[in-house]
Amino acid sequence: MSMTEKGMIRLSLAGMLALLAVACAQPVTGAGSGAALHGSLLTLDAHLDTPVLFHRDYYDFSASGSFAEDGTNVDLPRLRAGRLDGGFWVIYTAPGPLDEASYIAARNSAVLRQMSIRELAAKYEDSVELAFAADDAERIHDAGKIVVFQSMENAYPLGDDISLLEAFYVGGLRMLGLVHFKNNQFADSSTGDGVLHGGLSPLGEKLVREANRLGLIVDASHASDDALRDMMAVSTTPVILSHSGPDGVFEHARNVPDELLVELAASGGVIHVNAFGGYLEALPANPDRDAALKALNTDYGDDIASLSYEEFRAYRKARIELDRQFPPSRSTFDKYLEHLFYVLDLVGVDHVGIGADWDGGGGVDGMEDVTAAPKITQALVEAGYSEDDIAKIWGGNLLRLMREVEAAKTAALESPDILK
Repeated sequence: MSMTEKGMIRLSLAGMLALLAVACAQPVTGAGSGAALHGSLLTLDAHLDTPVLFHRDYYDFSASGSFAEDGTNVDLPRLRAGRLDGGFWVIYTAPGPLDEASYIAARNSAVLRQMSIRELAAKYEDSVELAFAADDAERIHDAGKIVVFQSMENAYPLGDDISLLEAFYVGGLRMLGLVHFKNNQFADSSTGDGVLHGGLSPLGEKLVREANRLGLIVDASHASDDALRDMMAVSTTPVILSHSGPDGVFEHARNVPDELLVELAASGGVIHVNAFGGYLEALPANPDRDAALKALNTDYGDDIASLSYEEFRAYRKARIELDRQFPPSRSTFDKYLEHLFYVLDLVGVDHVGIGADWDGGGGVDGMEDVTAAPKITQALVEAGYSEDDIAKIWGGNLLRLMREVEAAKTAALESPDILK
């Protein structure tokens, strides 16, 4: 229950954040602290991009990395330290040309990425476990393991054959994001080059219905506003935003207007708030860094995942030196909280979650990696949210939506006309 629902006197957002800045600066320890509560919760993040690191020679899931040294946010020791219990691990494929040869290459990449997630679960079976249904999450958590659901960011590798989605579902896929930075065959992107479909394409509408049939959550992060509207209209189950933010705090193409967030909540959907600095606020210009990045991209291309082992090693070395010479501008934990509290006030505690975009560019000063997860809980405690409220935000809403999707699939199997 939010402060408004409790009938408490509302602090201004600026005043609330000022108080939280003081509270969160204190050590988070003791029986009455947010850390104690945090350790008792099932905590899930809706968008973990960490699989992009698998098979990179500088990354070891079993060893504690450092954002300052290697730019990573997630590994097993840091998950344990931050008491983040897992979430949706992403099968990401970069956008590309809309032709058959490119679809096949992307499909191969996506299959290998899903295999790498399953390989992780096999290699670290004592510490992590694949999850296939909402009820698995609590069981895996109770066993002391990390929860590994699978999502797909960008349906591009399906090409024009949506029947392929079932193969990914059999492999464990349970959430589908239709689009990424560029327009594709299914939908317009919020950051695409103009309008291609005016929302969903006819094939995109078919894909949403296929996701409903299989029992996948439909994810509209990265989709244009019109595509989000179309997804909510076509989908028979609530739509998720796995890592997005409110346009009402910072006007950016990747952020969602208030009226659409209200509509999303009214239909049962959930927005998981992103911690990507460039979507939180206008960061200071850094022309020297921009020029260096442009030169680096000219040398190595935009699709880093397609580089050979030797090429990637050279790219990685060059990127580390670039970041050392021209440090990126970064947002702050206070600004992240501003976004989080804004959507909580706007749509209510039943429709908000965490999707920080770890290892996909997420993280801000004061919340550099998953070890900082208890700070979010501490901030919510200080703001007056109850244990039940915080449990919803940290995974309860995500699992509620997942159960609705599962129930809809069961109902459709019993009455096939539902999905016609």
